[in-house]
Amino acid sequence: MRRSRAVANTAAVVIAVLVAFPLYWMVLSAFKPESELQSSDPRPWTTAPTLDGFRRVLTVDGLGGYFLNSLLVAGAVVLLSLLMSFLAAVALTRYRIKGRAVLLLMLLVAQMVPVEALTIPLFFLMRQVGSAAPAFGINHLGSLVLVHLAFSLPLAIWMLRGFVAAVPVELEEAATLDGANRTRFVWQVLFPLVAPGLVATSVLSFIHAWNDFLFAKTFIISATENQTLPMAILVFFSPQGNDWGAIMAGSTLMTIPVLIFFVLVQRNLVSGLSGAVKG
Repeated sequence: MRRSRAVANTAAVVIAVLVAFPLYWMVLSAFKPESELQSSDPRPWTTAPTLDGFRRVLTVDGLGGYFLNSLLVAGAVVLLSLLMSFLAAVALTRYRIKGRAVLLLMLLVAQMVPVEALTIPLFFLMRQVGSAAPAFGINHLGSLVLVHLAFSLPLAIWMLRGFVAAVPVELEEAATLDGANRTRFVWQVLFPLVAPGLVATSVLSFIHAWNDFLFAKTFIISATENQTLPMAILVFFSPQGNDWGAIMAGSTLMTIPVLIFFVLVQRNLVSGLSGAVKG
């Protein structure tokens, strides 16, 4: 028993190191001087840390606007995906819907389609949507919200379905006897009980929208005022040579909001992910 536990702990440490090493190398490269970054003998440490890369990133024109755009898109996706996925999970679990099994199967199939294969069709779709609703068309942040929402909802619905199904039906019957209608039960009883699942899905939705580069590059073509934070790093790529110090510094700064979000929801995150697995 002790040997198997030791093997499991060792394997967990090795996996954690392998997962954390790219993050460590990114942060290290952000603090390395240019001479060490261009060296043919890279070392996993630096003897002369510098903040020059961060200075170059923070002086990019419009950086504050890029940050606010990313925050707006990610926040809208999180709020809308939580609301819509929760209601959809309740409908699929608590109501008898014809073709429910087919709908659940479609949710899984939607996760198997590569994002790259849908980029061009989505571009033409957003262009058509923009003709009827300009706020959701090309060069508008609404297009990014719609696309990220479409990719976040299937997984969020599937995860929350397990949490909703875990709530006993007897609890709803007891609430009905106490005079609560179905709407009141859903929002005042069921919604707080599935809070861990909501946290887990919100983290996934936030990361997906915050780190997006492909859709931001595809849909925001000429409206520079609507570009998101990942687009700011593009200025450090050039045919003459890439500014890896600034690139890594920008990538490091981009992870800070994600880490803050994790810290805020960490209490419910583990129980949310474990509940999703059980469901």
